[in-house]
Amino acid sequence: MFSILLVLLIIVSVFMTGLILLQKSEGSGMSGSSAASMLGGMLTGAAAGNFLTRLTAWLAVIFFILCAALALVSSKMNVASQQSGLRNEIVTQEVADAPISEMPIEPATAE
Repeated sequence: MFSILLVLLIIVSVFMTGLILLQKSEGSGMSGSSAASMLGGMLTGAAAGNFLTRLTAWLAVIFFILCAALALVSSKMNVASQQSGLRNEIVTQEVADAPISEMPIEPATAE
């Protein structure tokens, strides 16, 4: 589960970074000519800016949800491993503290 969420987070991060670089900024950014050619000229001007802004906002929401889910899964994994480690220590300590049964020791006979 952790690995799947981590891979999804990386994919969303890469897409979000690309979208942010494509958006038009004060200095025209990378979206001046490459966005129109990459998207087939379909999204130009205000329509491209509006679409890219909305898509970036959705990817940002998905990014934060994935971050929260990863934190939750990670904390559950740490609690489980801490509990199993504690359980192993308790069992080891109980075995060490258990009284040795008083069995008569018979001398070994050489045959």
